[in-house]
Amino acid sequence: MRLLHNWNCPWVEGQPPRSAYLGEYGELVAASWLRAQGYKILRHRFRMGNSGEVDIICRKGDVLVFTEVKSALHTGSGRPARRVNEHKRKLLRRAAGLWLRRLGQDVPCRMDVLEVLLPPGRKPEVNLITHAFPLRKQS
Repeated sequence: MRLLHNWNCPWVEGQPPRSAYLGEYGELVAASWLRAQGYKILRHRFRMGNSGEVDIICRKGDVLVFTEVKSALHTGSGRPARRVNEHKRKLLRRAAGLWLRRLGQDVPCRMDVLEVLLPPGRKPEVNLITHAFPLRKQS
């Protein structure tokens, strides 16, 4: 885990934020962290129909990176990345496939999961899991 910002999470112990706000805030932290690591953000929340949604599509050098962001206040019920189950992976693969078809060319790419811990009143912590799962389901 790496500390990201010099600002603390904007909620206090005992008053957790709404789940939707936690996710949005986590995506903001994730995009900021990715930029600081040299990634170029191409798109936030890419969705086409019922294909699923990719939180952040970015590029690092020549590699296209589909990033799923999982946020949590703590790890008491396990790491945030564990919530990327097989159903979610299927939706992510479908959305990534649509993006790749729109490109019309083969490019090196990968699927990452970025965990964002947002402890009340403390600095966010970020953990990037590169190549979290294959883009195409293995038989």
